[in-house]
Amino acid sequence: MSKFVAHLWKMKYIRRWGLMRNTEPENLHEHSWQVAIVAHLLSTIHNDCSPERVDPERIATLALFHELSEAIVGDVPTPIKYFNPQTAQAIHALEADARSRLLRSLPAGYQSAYRDLIEQTNAGLLETTLVKAADRICAYIKCRQELKFGNRDFELAERAVRARLEEMGLKEVDIFLSRFLDSMDLTIDELNETNGD
Repeated sequence: MSKFVAHLWKMKYIRRWGLMRNTEPENLHEHSWQVAIVAHLLSTIHNDCSPERVDPERIATLALFHELSEAIVGDVPTPIKYFNPQTAQAIHALEADARSRLLRSLPAGYQSAYRDLIEQTNAGLLETTLVKAADRICAYIKCRQELKFGNRDFELAERAVRARLEEMGLKEVDIFLSRFLDSMDLTIDELNETNGD
């Protein structure tokens, strides 16, 4: 009996942003899906404006699996995870062990097919960068939405995540933010208006 899929299904019970009041709770399951969607779009943008090609489907799949260790470890809030170098190192070791356990939970014949997705050690720098950018964009969207609902607990987080996005210096991020971000603030009625797009 393989427990792999059962672990993944439990991700919907793992809450993110655990140290902050949330007007709209976010779980690890939905976060992984959102990051996969954004990573695919960033990869498509990259292919549109760069001669170096990437595989959007592979990057979306890497993004879908990027937090897989948290299916066992849970979501450790950033201020705790990076409280000091020793804490960060210990949590990274826990996450590595969790990834190993998840890989071993697959039937032996499937482990080689999933090793790269679970461990992500063979992901190229550009692939890893695009997944990280997608992860940060999703965090930024979350912060903006919480602020929109009047939750000032996300003010510092919003500024910090925006600064980290800008530090990346990626044109793909700039294009994504300029073309897609503002629509995240629209109501369902505004989204359904016909305006030729």
